[in-house]
Amino acid sequence: MVQYNFKKITVVPSGKDFIDIILSRTQRQTPTVVHKGYAISRLRKFYMRKVKFTQQNFHEKLTAIIDEFPRLDDIHPFYGDLLHVLYNKDHYKLALGQVNTARNIIGKIAKDYVKLLKYGDSLYRCKCLKVAALGRMCTVVKRIGPSLAYLEQIRQHMARLPSIDPNTRTILICGYPNVGKSSFINKITRADVDVQPYAFTTKSLFVGHTDYKYLRYQVIDTPGILDRPFEDRNIIEMCSITALAHLRAAVLFFLDISGSCGYSIAQQAALFHSIKSLFMNKPLVIVCNKIDLQPLEGLSEDDMKLVMDMKAEAIKTVIAQGGEPNDEGALLTMSALTDDGVIAVKNAACERLLNQRVEMKMKSKKINDCLNRFHVAVPKPRDTKERPPCIPQAVLEARAKASAEKEKRKLEKDLENENGGAGVYSANLRKHYILANNEWKEDIMPEILDGHNVYDFVDPDILQRLEELERQEGLRLEAEAEEDAFEMDGKELTPEEQEALAEIRRKKSLLIQEHRMKKSTAESRPIVPRKFDKDRKFTSARMGRQLSSLGLDPNAAIDRARSRSVSRRGRKRERSLAREDGDAMDIDDEQSSKKLRTRSRSRSRSKSRPPGEVTPGEGFKDSAQKLKALKIAKKSVKDRNKAARRGEADRVIPNLKPKHLFSGKRSIGKTSRR
Repeated sequence: MVQYNFKKITVVPSGKDFIDIILSRTQRQTPTVVHKGYAISRLRKFYMRKVKFTQQNFHEKLTAIIDEFPRLDDIHPFYGDLLHVLYNKDHYKLALGQVNTARNIIGKIAKDYVKLLKYGDSLYRCKCLKVAALGRMCTVVKRIGPSLAYLEQIRQHMARLPSIDPNTRTILICGYPNVGKSSFINKITRADVDVQPYAFTTKSLFVGHTDYKYLRYQVIDTPGILDRPFEDRNIIEMCSITALAHLRAAVLFFLDISGSCGYSIAQQAALFHSIKSLFMNKPLVIVCNKIDLQPLEGLSEDDMKLVMDMKAEAIKTVIAQGGEPNDEGALLTMSALTDDGVIAVKNAACERLLNQRVEMKMKSKKINDCLNRFHVAVPKPRDTKERPPCIPQAVLEARAKASAEKEKRKLEKDLENENGGAGVYSANLRKHYILANNEWKEDIMPEILDGHNVYDFVDPDILQRLEELERQEGLRLEAEAEEDAFEMDGKELTPEEQEALAEIRRKKSLLIQEHRMKKSTAESRPIVPRKFDKDRKFTSARMGRQLSSLGLDPNAAIDRARSRSVSRRGRKRERSLAREDGDAMDIDDEQSSKKLRTRSRSRSRSKSRPPGEVTPGEGFKDSAQKLKALKIAKKSVKDRNKAARRGEADRVIPNLKPKHLFSGKRSIGKTSRR
């Protein structure tokens, strides 16, 4: 199927916007920096590039406009005539022709000025040629400004046209204004067409879709048509005439037999006969609408004769198609207000259209090619003996069983349908009770009997079951209590088991004592703040006495405590005692020796080592391996330092400011300088 989607046509800019778009793109996407000191060949290439780039952009934009608008000679005749009715195809072709001419002129201008630029002998002359070339191109585009505005209006209107497929199954609704066409399409489709009690409410084509026999049909609502000469009809009426002339569809001609539309049956019949040439080779149905106001049987003899004449014309269209004369479905009555006969009209139109399409396919040449491929093989009888098909016995039994079950079982829904339907039939919920006697099912059970609740005595064994449950629960609780109160005693054990039990208990007590000792040592105790040791009870001398009483050497602990007690804030950098060479100064005075004795060796500054020396714990085999690792580490951060990264996780992307985009630019203002 061919689908025409005019909504995809791109927007056509006005002449001024067109020039702004192209020139701004030229300035953005071509170099902008040039100096008079450049070689003349470089200057020529610089300005030739600008001219060529501008011409190429104009060419692409104008080509897109020409290609995206439909060509009236290449599309379906329905759309061709519809566009001619709406927009006048002469004006349409003229506008596209002017755009095409402008494209060719711009190409010639660019070609001529590129030739002249090849002989430019200075920066000033090349620049003047470039300005002249771009100015002439812009002048050409300004001259086609009215054509561009006209094409933009056409594009906006075409985007609002309904999407009609001329080749699919179509139902076309036509008739005088205000006869009920829009009400009918609203009933059978999801289209939301405006319905008002005055003529020409519908001013354009409206499309809806409906289903019949699992096939999709498009329903087209046309504006009303008046009975007047062809040249006097307006654009609204010509839309309907175009659809009737070019669409292969089933036509529903609506009649208002009540006369409430403002037109008599004679006027509507005159319109029918004036446009009946458009109904040729199309299924035609005469629909008498508004029977709720005026039944068909209540018409006068003259009006009835006019209606019968139209019915005869509808039957003739069937005969012209090669079908048998059949008046069934040629004349139908309906009322859109009460929905009486609406579905029948839709089904009749769809059925007649489907039959006509099938007959046309059967008469076409393609069907012969298809029929030649079909061959039904029928075996020849060899004798007069009948040979029925052999069906296995198991299959026959399964079929009989399935049919018996189907007949035997009746659902509640079947019983409901047999006994008056929903609201009349009430399902019996007791018929499936399992009782000793089926007659008890319908007995009414009292709730209170002799002052007792009947439901308390429904189960005769309920008391016995309750006692059994209570007894089981008591046994379970006793077993849990015995498990909780179990404690090992040595009365029932042998002497060897009693010795093993005593050893286990002794080891357990030792483990408990060790754990308590660990918890009570100084390591696990919290540090006592100085403000709580105002009486100086926790001294190093006291710690030494306690350690000595335990049989431990207190010297190392005392030295460590004294070294920690030195104030870090007031400590000065001191000389290291680790030097073993003869360069150290000889300290003879008593005061200096006293300082050295009290100084902690743990605070001495270590010797300076060369970078290649390996210290234990670094993980290197020798100094060569360490130097190689240091070299690789420096090399790895070299690129990062060059890029001014703070570290491996620095992913900052700086704002790049290219020279050709940020130099020689105009500030915020008008573009009239171009």
